[in-house]
Amino acid sequence: MLVEWDWWTVEFGNVHAGAAGVLIGGREPGPVYFDVGSGPHVPSTTHWTTYDGRLRRPRAEALRGVCACGWRGAAEYPLDWAAIGDQALHEADIDLTGPLADWTAHLSVVRDKTVPLPESLVQLLVEIADRLNTAAVDTPLAALRAAGVLERITTRAAGAAAGMLDDDVSVEAVATALGISRSKALILLMTGRDR
Repeated sequence: MLVEWDWWTVEFGNVHAGAAGVLIGGREPGPVYFDVGSGPHVPSTTHWTTYDGRLRRPRAEALRGVCACGWRGAAEYPLDWAAIGDQALHEADIDLTGPLADWTAHLSVVRDKTVPLPESLVQLLVEIADRLNTAAVDTPLAALRAAGVLERITTRAAGAAAGMLDDDVSVEAVATALGISRSKALILLMTGRDR
């Protein structure tokens, strides 16, 4: 299934990426499939704008904030079809501030459980990000080279840091402290313990 969401991302990347989710009858519908003729692959999507009732697709009744980690917002934001009229959802002016605010509140809970970064390291990371973004515009090849060097440095540092953890540190504790998935935490721990 192809998932083409308008992801909202932060420092946790894809693990806690958020989007507007659709509700029909109080439940999340399955994906919308596109008939492109014969063949083994049938494209599909769960993007909220495809649930507009056109082409036999179900019509969204409400939106809510959702997160890639599985979290679902409790608040529902009804769609005003009288105001939307015959417009396709991707053409209508839909207010996503409610789902976005709910997802942001979810991230605050996630962030509160993670290990804090020293302020000096936060400042350095912000500066590196700014410089890389500037280089991406001014000298794209240099930015790509710098990103590759940074990736190798961070991979080595992550392995070394994981190797310094006590053997009794659980995968769940690492996942929570870093705001990552259990599988990513397991990979980090295995990499560090193999050193």
